[in-house]
Amino acid sequence: MKRILSALSVLTLSLVLVACGSNVKLSDVPVEDRSAGAAGSGGAAGNDGASGRAVAPVEINTTNATAAGPVGAARVFYFDYDSFTIKPEFQGAIEMHARFLTTNKARKIAIEGHTDERGGREYNLALGQKRAEAVRRSLALLGVAETQVEAVSFGKEKPAMTGETEEAFAKNRRAEINYR
Repeated sequence: MKRILSALSVLTLSLVLVACGSNVKLSDVPVEDRSAGAAGSGGAAGNDGASGRAVAPVEINTTNATAAGPVGAARVFYFDYDSFTIKPEFQGAIEMHARFLTTNKARKIAIEGHTDERGGREYNLALGQKRAEAVRRSLALLGVAETQVEAVSFGKEKPAMTGETEEAFAKNRRAEINYR
């Protein structure tokens, strides 16, 4: 009896594996070269030939991205070692961002939390998140909608300044507001 059950189990498993297989060969998928120099491409790059539609290039306007938000308000907030308490000197800037965001409900921001390179990866990711969340909570207390703010942590992965000096460590212990 055990032998029959074992044989049936092997047969069933084999049938399942065969049924899950695919006979579509990925190398047989037709590929059409639409580059400008390809024969029969229909002319200019990005033009599909048949309908005459052209693909417009994506342009990122850095001046608009840097001009977003309240004028004159700091976007980088620095923290003490192993701390996620917002210093009193940054409260005014946070209030300016809150006023701007409550006035402009369609605007959204990402708050990036960062740490210096001391400490382990997981610890620094958690501390960076706490720093970003501290700024997010401050904005929420000032009336900014949660849907306008995203808090993320980069830990020690994106230093503002390299080096193992106290000055470099201090510049890296930060939260940054980036408008979208």
